[in-house]
Amino acid sequence: MKVKVMKISKYITAFIVLWFLIQSGQLFAMTGILKAGTAKVNITPEKIDEPVHDSLYARSLVLDMNGERIAFVSVDLVIYTSEELEKICRDKFGISQLMLCSSHTHSGFPDGNTGYIRDQIVKSVDMALKQMFSAKICAGRKSFPQLGFNRLVVREDGHARESWYGDDHYLSENPDRIPFGPVDPEVGVIKIEDLNGEPRAIIMNYACHADVVCSNYAISADYPGVACRYVEKAFDNKVNCLFVQGAGGNIESLIISSRRTGPDDSFQTDYNSIERVGFLLSYQAIKLAKSLEPGKCDSTDIKFMDDSLEFTGRFDKTAEFNLHIATILINNEIVIATCPGEPFIQLQLDWKKKMEESSTNPFLFGYTWYEGTWPNYIPDIKSAALGGYGTDQPEPNPIQVGAGETIMNHHFENYFKLTGLMRENAGPSGFTPGLRWQYIAVPREK
Repeated sequence: MKVKVMKISKYITAFIVLWFLIQSGQLFAMTGILKAGTAKVNITPEKIDEPVHDSLYARSLVLDMNGERIAFVSVDLVIYTSEELEKICRDKFGISQLMLCSSHTHSGFPDGNTGYIRDQIVKSVDMALKQMFSAKICAGRKSFPQLGFNRLVVREDGHARESWYGDDHYLSENPDRIPFGPVDPEVGVIKIEDLNGEPRAIIMNYACHADVVCSNYAISADYPGVACRYVEKAFDNKVNCLFVQGAGGNIESLIISSRRTGPDDSFQTDYNSIERVGFLLSYQAIKLAKSLEPGKCDSTDIKFMDDSLEFTGRFDKTAEFNLHIATILINNEIVIATCPGEPFIQLQLDWKKKMEESSTNPFLFGYTWYEGTWPNYIPDIKSAALGGYGTDQPEPNPIQVGAGETIMNHHFENYFKLTGLMRENAGPSGFTPGLRWQYIAVPREK
């Protein structure tokens, strides 16, 4: 476990956290104005076999406090991990933590372009560092009518099957647009401004699979690409919008295009579907972003802790999953919990409910990797029992039951460590006796 503190503004809090960090044996304490940098780079190769409907991008955001740097890179890819890229950014740019956030578009390109993707992401981080500015952060969340549904539908036998599995009751792919649940109807926004109050970067956090035009046999960033385009346009293209998936592992869009059977299928993909979903999401994100204002203080508090957790497979006990997660606390009110793989929505709902009781703005960054194993799907215990794709089928190799709850409980524990409330040693004991008291009998009326 590693803990980093990038700015502590109040002396009491600083003492508590400093004490805890000394006890843990690793201390990184920084004080100063937050610096930020952002950039956007096209990662669509010039030569590719498939047609390109819309381009794929890497959008980077670097946060720097006196040289201590964390970077978030949102990529329009189904899954992207790279130990080589992490090493390059650490050695070349001093990035201590590089978070790779995959939008999970199912219309990306094959793995054969990994060298090109790596170089383009390096370019985006380099560009971001060359245009750093003094920054302030604010965040918020907004509920609106759901765009997605829970694609693991409970059937007559009590078990769940995928929405693309039709039976005598439900039709394949849910053309009736039944809003099966649970879902999370909230979009979250983190806005980064310069000290003049000008927005420079926006993180848009939403939980829904990016496979609206799956099997289109063309390149597309799907609805996240459309949503980011609308957000950036609303701010005169002076901001970069990073889309970060939530716990969308079992959430499908209510609006989709029917699938093609192959590249020669005469049926054509309906791209109005991603335009509509992207617009509806961006409309809410834009309204929220424009309503957010950072505090008047120019200083920013950022505390960071990372964890590594070991799991086995659900059925294959020889399988090893080494998951790395990070818990980030900003200004004691914005909490970011990262999770690699595809977490299920109930994990997000339960964790957010607990965090809301602590008066914070919680954000679950799913599909976010910086080290270790990519675990594929991470269901909650109930979903693991109900079954269906990603839970109890042999492929992809399911993780052990309860791993999701363990991950989110570690985030919850780490949050209290970052606030200084979680003691490392036993707390005060005993009590101070008060005044003695006695009963005085009151005569009853006859």
